[in-house]
Amino acid sequence: MPRTAAPLLTSPIPRVADSDRRRTSASVVLRSVLEHGPVARSTIARLTGLSPASVTDYCARFAELGLIRESAVLRRSKGVGRPHLPVDLDDSRFVVGGVHVAVPYTTVALLDLRGRVLARSEVKHGRAEPAQVLARAADTLAALLAGAPGSRALGVGFAAGGWVDRESGTVMEHPLLGWREVPVREVLAARTGLPVHVDGHARALVNAERLFGRARGSRSVLHLFAGHVVDAAFATHDEVHHGPRSQAGSIAHLPVPGGTEPCDCGRVGCLQAELSEGTLCRRARAAGVIDGVNPMQVVDAAAAGDPVAVRLLRERSRRVGRAVGLLIDVLNPEQVVVTEIGVMHRADCLAALREEVGADRAATVSPIGFPDSVLAVAGGAVALDVLYRDPLAASPDAI
Repeated sequence: MPRTAAPLLTSPIPRVADSDRRRTSASVVLRSVLEHGPVARSTIARLTGLSPASVTDYCARFAELGLIRESAVLRRSKGVGRPHLPVDLDDSRFVVGGVHVAVPYTTVALLDLRGRVLARSEVKHGRAEPAQVLARAADTLAALLAGAPGSRALGVGFAAGGWVDRESGTVMEHPLLGWREVPVREVLAARTGLPVHVDGHARALVNAERLFGRARGSRSVLHLFAGHVVDAAFATHDEVHHGPRSQAGSIAHLPVPGGTEPCDCGRVGCLQAELSEGTLCRRARAAGVIDGVNPMQVVDAAAAGDPVAVRLLRERSRRVGRAVGLLIDVLNPEQVVVTEIGVMHRADCLAALREEVGADRAATVSPIGFPDSVLAVAGGAVALDVLYRDPLAASPDAI
């Protein structure tokens, strides 16, 4: 919508500290509605430490933007006094798009404001050029949005493994895809006309767990992702560590004692070479368990009682557990989340991983909370994290 010129000198220029404070306050109010809704405004004030007047003001602004709505059910505080009309998240209007580029295919999805996957599609891309992959993703997203005519897109989140620079919106390097310095934000924004936010998938999934999963309220969270790509992310005090140019979490080439797998870097026994799903599938094919490249075939074979498939999955989970144990020694997180195919789908694999971590820390380790929609959630979580960090700016009506 067209902007009108702001009147000159009608109010003091806000200080940066004031702007940061308002952004933080808006964030904690909307997060409180997400986590506790339907919830009374007075309860939000108590939970956040903000004044009732501030909470009422933020809730009014969120309601105008369509992010929250009043619940139809009146509530009384302990059965006495005036009834409260609680507020709840309005998940009926807005969606975010999610794009996750993995090695064999791209996952495109629509998520609501609670992080629930409403629609998704997988597009195989093989060794297509980055521009082709992103163009197909944009077209697929347009088709999903056309199938949800009552929803309005707030933006698009993009996630991938490798070195992804959040600030510039660029995939700096993804060796398995052959991508280098791909301006993802620029390309997708031009094709979709929507705000585009970009991050690495391990960090994206940490944010998803903080917002919608088991890590809510945790003071520090470590996430290890072991798919075709192996990487990690660490969050403390509600902030994911990115490091200069978002290079934090690159653990692919950490050496594994006793490792035998050759790595593309020229060494033997790198973490990613040992733990990747490509290695799992190659070993399963060599053992006659599967004849393809889909790691879920190994999981299915184990579920059908194939002892070799069971052994391969447990061995991989144990190796992941050793890696987790090393990272725990360095970072000492309150909670650990693992995205690994065996751990997500088999209790014996989770037990094997926890055994390697050690009995004193096993209870802190859990599988990702979205086992059937990991990649769809990863892409959408990038955009949802932006929304919940700065909800007034993230809404198109507020820009």
